[in-house]
Amino acid sequence: ITNPSCLGGSGGMGLPRLGGQGGKGGDVWVVAQKEMTLKRVKDKYPQKRFIAGVGTNSSVRALRGQKGEDQEVLAPPGITVTNDDGMVLGKLNTEGDRVLVARGGQGGSYHSEFLPSKGQTRQIRLDLKLIADLGLVGFPNAGKSSLLTALSHAKPQIASYAFTTLRPEIGKVMYEDHKQISVADLPGLIEGAHMNRGMGHQFLKHVERTRQLLFVVDVCGFQLASKTPFRSAFEAVQLLIKELELYKEDLPCKPAVLVVNKMDLPDAEDKLAELQEQLLNPHEFSHLLPDDMLPKNNMVFRHVVPISAATGFGIAHLKTCIRQSLDKDASMATDSLHRDRLQALCTAYSKRQVL
Repeated sequence: ITNPSCLGGSGGMGLPRLGGQGGKGGDVWVVAQKEMTLKRVKDKYPQKRFIAGVGTNSSVRALRGQKGEDQEVLAPPGITVTNDDGMVLGKLNTEGDRVLVARGGQGGSYHSEFLPSKGQTRQIRLDLKLIADLGLVGFPNAGKSSLLTALSHAKPQIASYAFTTLRPEIGKVMYEDHKQISVADLPGLIEGAHMNRGMGHQFLKHVERTRQLLFVVDVCGFQLASKTPFRSAFEAVQLLIKELELYKEDLPCKPAVLVVNKMDLPDAEDKLAELQEQLLNPHEFSHLLPDDMLPKNNMVFRHVVPISAATGFGIAHLKTCIRQSLDKDASMATDSLHRDRLQALCTAYSKRQVL
């Protein structure tokens, strides 16, 4: 989030005849709260202006004025707070961490001829520390580790049993123009992850730290164990969306690409055609899952790419789709930054004209 305007509160007036001191202006803080996301910050503060309270004036009844109320801006953990010049003001690593971004002005006193000072004004940026450009999202054994190997030079642990990835493995996708895109193979998700089953919260915490999502499903479906139900590729997609949604409702709002893996298996083409039809009309196939397993909103994937991580089929096309998706977001972010800066310049110019 760029250019939020933070203004510390002005101090209160002093009282010359009795030597009274005005209250200090309130401060503006950025505070880490686990439930927040950058999208929620934008929705909660659409004006992007944070103004702390003014200190009260000294009076006969209260010679020392009260401090103005602090303004707290809630943000997710993992945020780095910088000023407009890129200087780091502080980092929010865990819930409850606080960064002071704009100090309140001092109250009027003997030393200032009882006149208060104005609060500090500062433009800030809130940047979420990312572990990767893309996060691979899928149930265990969907072929995420094999895909990471096919896309990059990473060498994750690969086996035919379900839980092979126990911590994020980062690979780099290289392009001919020397562009590099980082991809994180995250621990496999299971049904109930939002309730911290399996590696639930550990996985979902990492998902938040990626720019975009790369869903990976087995075209022939998936079964975690003999006692768990078999899930088709379409059901797997719906359940993955639901798990993200239950952890944080706006996680499925991230841009996403769907990778349909294991196209080298028998009947893969027929199953792919069936999946594509289901994705076009998800409501017609909602009866395949119980109501409590259906996501509130269906995701629209920017690309649906059939591949075989084992044979290399479709990998080159997938790399192109990934690049297009990330470049699209980068272009939109640049346009938004230019608009914000132009708005700030226009506002500053208007104020000068008034003066």
